Amino acid sequence: MPSHTFVLNGRPVTVEAPDDMPLLWVLRDKLGVTGPKYGCGVGVCRACTSHLDGEEIQPCTVPVKDCADRRVTTIEGLADGDTLHPVQEEWLDCDVAQCGFCQPGQIMTAVALLRRNPAPTDADIDQIQNICRCGSYPRIREAIKRAAARTAPGS
Repeated sequence: MPSHTFVLNGRPVTVEAPDDMPLLWVLRDKLGVTGPKYGCGVGVCRACTSHLDGEEIQPCTVPVKDCADRRVTTIEGLADGDTLHPVQEEWLDCDVAQCGFCQPGQIMTAVALLRRNPAPTDADIDQIQNICRCGSYPRIREAIKRAAARTAPGS
């Protein structure tokens, strides 16, 4: 069985898995990381959204072999110790989550958006494709805007 080494949430890990095993299954089944959720398995629902070298990915569609010597960040690695990321704080302050299933992916997508665009418009936020069956989109928008205001230069 091939070995794959990458950095997961700031720590180097090595795991034995077939080269074509989706990263999501490596994270959940082999490494016990349960924040990224399995929804569709084809990258559409985006419940599993995580980051690879700081860029948004859907680990259900990324083979583990593509992660060699790279940085994988899941919702578990977003906070800085006990200090939540501003997006996580605003998610709580805006009471975004209902069932919570999609929320790790929603948060990881919001963080990636704010890295690319620190002052997103409603139209920019509307481009987010993560699916929320509870329909908490208005609170998601508000949390993203509030996090953007907190992290904007001069704020």
